[in-house]
This record gives sequence, structure tokens and C-alpha cells, in this order.
Amino acid sequence: MPEEFEGSMDDRLNQPPAFFPDEEFANAIFDDMEPVEVQIEGIYEMDVDRHPHRFIFLTDGEKRLPISIGFPEAKAILDPLENETPDRPMTHDLLKTTIEKLGATVERVVIDDLFRDIYYAKVFLRVNDDEIIIDSRPSDAIALAVRFEVPIFVQSKVFGLAHKD
Repeated sequence: MPEEFEGSMDDRLNQPPAFFPDEEFANAIFDDMEPVEVQIEGIYEMDVDRHPHRFIFLTDGEKRLPISIGFPEAKAILDPLENETPDRPMTHDLLKTTIEKLGATVERVVIDDLFRDIYYAKVFLRVNDDEIIIDSRPSDAIALAVRFEVPIFVQSKVFGLAHKD
């Protein structure tokens, strides 16, 4: 039996998929894994087959990375960028308040992988001297980054994967 099918189903479900960035390599530096700081170029809407699609464009000044996001995610990113404050805290505002009340802060976010047209990201928290890494959707990570006013990074390999066809 192939190795990937060995072990119980419960054991395999408790492990990240093989393509997922391995925590063991979280601090390693590879030629194609250098994080590149990016800025939000903008959030754009376009019609595809008469349906609106929203994209956030990230850029390092030379390369652009378009990531498809939904309307709520676009609003969660745009509100703090445009200094809009909702009447009641939205989910990302609640999370920011919770992180702060627990004595932690967000240091940076990293979009670190792309597999089957799905981007993966991590939020890097600091609690005292400990760094905690949380898996995230890129849109949620970016929404937290704009609230905490911290840098957004993209692993350089992701730019290459995004532009392969």
C-alpha cells in the first residue's frame, strides 16, 4: 500500500496536506522562498459571465498578484483603508480587540503558498517573547494587517506559481 494511505484515517485527517507549507521550514530561507514586501494596489470588481468578481491586487512595485475575494472580504479590507468605522465591530475588528486584550499583537502577514488556485497565508503574532503562527485565508490576513498597520509579505515563489500557465 502506498505510504500516503498508511495509518488510520483519523491520523491522516489531523495532519496538514502534503503541499501545505511545513512549519519545520517556517524560518528557513530558500532562493525561491524569500518573502517580498507588497502593498495593496487596490480592490477591483469586474464582471465575469455577468457575475461580479472582486480582486485585491498586491504589488511589490514590479510584479502584481491578483487574489479573488468576496464582497464581505473586500469590505473588511477597504473599511480601515478608507477610515470607515461600522456602527458595530465587524469580525476583524472583534479579532483585533481580542488579540490586543490578550496582550498580543500582529507583527506581519505572509501569503506563502498557492495550490490549485487557492492561496494560503499565515498571520504572525507576538505574545511577550513568543511568536505564534496562525494559518489564515489571505483576505483575513490582509484585513488584520491593515487594522494593525503591519507589513504584508508574499513568498517570492508564489509570484512564480501565480503566473504559470
